[in-house]
Amino acid sequence: MEVLFVSPEVAPLAKTGGLADVCSSLPLALAKLGIKVDIILPLYRCIKEGNFPLELVVKDLPLTFGWRNLKTNIYQTKLEKGIRAFLIECDEFFDRSSLYGKDNGYFDNGERFIFFTKAVLAFGENFEEYWDIFHCHEWQTALVPVYLKTLSAFYHKLCSVKTILTLHNLGYQGVFPPEIFPFTNLPSEIFYPNLEFWGQINFLKGGIIFSDFLTTVSPTYAQEIQTLEYGFGLDGLLRTQAHKLKGILNGVDYSEWNPETDPYIATHYSTFDLKGKEICKQDLLKTCGLPLEFMGRPILGMVTRLAEQKGIDILLPIIEKIIRKGGALVILGDGEKRYKDALKSIAACCSNQMFLKIGFDNILAHKIIAGADMFLMPSRYEACGLTQIYSLKYGTLPIVHHTGGLADTVEDADLEKAQGNGFKFYSYTPQAFFEAIEKALFCFEQKKELWLKLIQQAMACDFSWEKSAQEYVSLYEEILKNNH
Repeated sequence: MEVLFVSPEVAPLAKTGGLADVCSSLPLALAKLGIKVDIILPLYRCIKEGNFPLELVVKDLPLTFGWRNLKTNIYQTKLEKGIRAFLIECDEFFDRSSLYGKDNGYFDNGERFIFFTKAVLAFGENFEEYWDIFHCHEWQTALVPVYLKTLSAFYHKLCSVKTILTLHNLGYQGVFPPEIFPFTNLPSEIFYPNLEFWGQINFLKGGIIFSDFLTTVSPTYAQEIQTLEYGFGLDGLLRTQAHKLKGILNGVDYSEWNPETDPYIATHYSTFDLKGKEICKQDLLKTCGLPLEFMGRPILGMVTRLAEQKGIDILLPIIEKIIRKGGALVILGDGEKRYKDALKSIAACCSNQMFLKIGFDNILAHKIIAGADMFLMPSRYEACGLTQIYSLKYGTLPIVHHTGGLADTVEDADLEKAQGNGFKFYSYTPQAFFEAIEKALFCFEQKKELWLKLIQQAMACDFSWEKSAQEYVSLYEEILKNNH
């Protein structure tokens, strides 16, 4: 079985978030199960500047883009374990300073990923090799199944290819003005009702309708997106497509996130020898310039995007309460200006108990996840989430909102039965969040033996890719067998 991953980003070539990690780690796990996986993505400027060895495999591939006749070159490079990544070159669209643009994105993101879709299909139609399944990720690739279903007569070689669309974050749908529809060269009758969304064109809507199967990155999120609260206007459509929707929990790459081998932390440690975690805590305090007296007091860490989705709006009102309780806060992240300004203002007043770094720093992220006692993840919604899984592995107990993948990976601590691996709150309010933090602080300060047991239970959790990859293999086999 041969599968082509179609994704806007793949680590280490091009990355803005967890999607890139999934699209590099999952193919490795699938390869171990006998699935041959290739990946295709745009050839961004950052890839050209990254000194990756690029081999030209297709030159001057012609394609129609609206009223223009364009050509593209396709390059190839090798990733870990020899996995091939094909790269679509078009400097007009992809030779830019970032992948998607700042804040609201580049004005022509719709045109950029229409071009990408057309190039993927032209490559698949003309390349000497064949793939059984196109596994598409996010809105940027959601038009692939639309073309294959509506123009199947045009794609002679690809007409039997099956498509899976994985929804990593329904908050991003690829919604653009209808004026860009002519660039698709799709039949006009396709626009309504398959792509139209409040007068706009919605890439993700089309992919949901025309893909052979849909997955999300956690079982709970698969249920949540069918509700008004989490469906972002597509809940009704998703309920009609529930027969072909499944949640498969993301795995994590423990080769990078493991306290026994992590090169970025002060010393290594394990479930059986936790002395190293204390050394990592001391190192974190020194790195952040916080008083060493916090060795005996709780440190609450956070590595996040500073956005409403990530729960910053319910964190801000309770920071001073956390500090009054004797805790120290270490926050690393970047994002919306209003949140950056608010956090900077609080940090300036509480410099002895709060450290804030705006931006991203991979080494500091590792130090926080290893050195903190608790990890805050109060997301309004979270399709899967990875950092709470990392924190479990490091024995840094997560405090999370019961949603999406957070609900599927964190078990709320039962202080009577000594069960669980973290702390949860169920109502999305500052008060509920603070009550979960209070419960964790009480356990940390008053129930030392129980705290140690919770750490050991957290570190024993296994969310590696093997189980998830097996679920995908079963899904691939089912799609090919049942001819969805």
